[in-house]
Amino acid sequence: MSWLDQLFAAGSHKQDLIAADAALPGRATEITVPGDHLILKTPMRGRPEADGSYAAGGIGRFDDGLAAVVLAGGCFWGIEEIFWQIPGVHTTAVGYAGGYTPNPTYEETCTARTGHTESALVVFDPAVIDLEGILKIFWESHDPTQEMRQGNDIGTQYRSAVYTMSADDADTVRKTAATYQTALDAAGAGSIATEIAPLAEAGDGHFYYAEDHHQQYLAKNPHGYRCHAATGVGYPG
Repeated sequence: MSWLDQLFAAGSHKQDLIAADAALPGRATEITVPGDHLILKTPMRGRPEADGSYAAGGIGRFDDGLAAVVLAGGCFWGIEEIFWQIPGVHTTAVGYAGGYTPNPTYEETCTARTGHTESALVVFDPAVIDLEGILKIFWESHDPTQEMRQGNDIGTQYRSAVYTMSADDADTVRKTAATYQTALDAAGAGSIATEIAPLAEAGDGHFYYAEDHHQQYLAKNPHGYRCHAATGVGYPG
């Protein structure tokens, strides 16, 4: 994120969630999704349905036994980088979720006029790391008490959020949030402001893959921008 973008991001309007009827119109044509993950060498998108559509809000169907969650904790480059290094993670991808503009671009999302978060899809093997294990890393890797920002990144696109593949998974997220809140309370930190919902109920219900040059950005640009505004508070247990 450039200093100029940070300057304009400071405008208070960027911290107000836009209404669906005021969002940018977007487009019908989706961004082309690259085939394989640069590091993990696994597909970043699951299989399509027989009619060519993609289940799970555009994510598609991965192999049986794999699970998925969409995490938003500030700039999506840094969140994705954390999770592609975790044992048991099958693939990751960055994109836009929780908003209303169909097939948004990065530039549109950064205006806070699409309603989306910068998000990272994490597909994982629960036999190696379960959802609670993924969430433990998530809670510790950003500051979920900050509203509509992470550190110097200001705007609704940087809000903390977890979008799940099912209502049961959303309940699991809420339970881990309550557990982490006890640790935050003990440390004198603030209250969790994270948006938690099944992906199907967040915005228009889609995860839109980001442009190719954003995928695994920090592997392509190892000295690139990272923002991890963590609280420094560990997850209990």
